[in-house]
Amino acid sequence: MGRYRTERVGILLQEKIGGLILDGAIKDPRVDAFLSVTRVEVSRDLVWADVFVSGYKTEEALKKGVAGLNSAAGFIQSRIAGALRLRVTPRLRFYADFGPAGAFALNQKIDSLIKESAQTTPGSAD
Repeated sequence: MGRYRTERVGILLQEKIGGLILDGAIKDPRVDAFLSVTRVEVSRDLVWADVFVSGYKTEEALKKGVAGLNSAAGFIQSRIAGALRLRVTPRLRFYADFGPAGAFALNQKIDSLIKESAQTTPGSAD
């Protein structure tokens, strides 16, 4: 199977899973609209899909949300199977993605260092 097909299937899965989360179709109380799907990696044979989830929550709450998604994986897979026309619907595995939160924290740290450096530099004009 071509690489482009797995990428297209990954994009479709990302859209469908994100829509299910946003619409509140997943009734697990650990899953709410503050979770977002950052990327989906589909195996070459389309049997597995690793779904990476991020959110504006604490690490603990994000881990609970991912556990809720893993518990609802069968339901999500069945909803996707009805929406997509694939011979085999990939089995879903959800993982917490701490990358966006880490990048945001790093960006804030850089901004504070720039401000601090501008304040300590004598003769700097803003």
